[in-house]
Amino acid sequence: MSIDVLTAPLLLGFVLGLQHATDPDHLVAVATIVTRERRFATGAVVGTLWAVGHMTTLGAVGGALVILGVSLPARTAVGAELVVAAMLVLLGVLRLRDAARGVSSVGVEHLASDHDHGADHGHRHARVHSHPHVHGGHQHGHPHVHPSRDLLLAMGAGAVCHRRLAWRATLVGAVHGLAGTAAVSLLVMTTMRTLTQAMLYLVVFGVGTMAGMTALTAAMAYPVALASRFRRARAALAVGAGIASIAFGIVYAVSALSG
Repeated sequence: MSIDVLTAPLLLGFVLGLQHATDPDHLVAVATIVTRERRFATGAVVGTLWAVGHMTTLGAVGGALVILGVSLPARTAVGAELVVAAMLVLLGVLRLRDAARGVSSVGVEHLASDHDHGADHGHRHARVHSHPHVHGGHQHGHPHVHPSRDLLLAMGAGAVCHRRLAWRATLVGAVHGLAGTAAVSLLVMTTMRTLTQAMLYLVVFGVGTMAGMTALTAAMAYPVALASRFRRARAALAVGAGIASIAFGIVYAVSALSG
């Protein structure tokens, strides 16, 4: 197959990857995570993490199916769709729990903002202090700052929060990748003539999905970051995202079972 003839299917794969990112179940799931974040950069990276998880399972399982030349059994495909539905419901429940607790996101700058950032060996409100030192009979001090225990705790909690965000976004993407394997692998097997072309198609499709989801989450994250400056807006986002995810998860499960 010439390069020109191969380019068209690969270009189609990239475009379909972009379109795949806009699937409603993908957007609903990602929205429940993005609306937890007050910072634009953190929210925007959710799409990339989701796409990494999605590409991992889609590439592994879809690649295996293509190599073996088989299709995913219908019962297994339905089971994967039901897992996605259950995940959407769970994400919605967790988001509503956040709303009930009045928590939108936890970051270092937010946890630390209510506390002093310096402490003097047990005096939590002192910012700068010095210890006396004697050198050659002359006594003088060396001023320095000690971070407060509150700030250290905030930094630790912020790091844990970011790790949870990364794992959650990646795991959600991985589950979606597994559920979408059947249709994508079937499309690859019917359009690509060789194994090399098929695997290349999967890679290009994954790159297109990553580009699309990164762009979409960045678009979501900007207004979310603006709205999150206001407590009522944060609460409304949490409740809305939670209810939407639960409702869509239920509809998705019914659709999977009836289809």
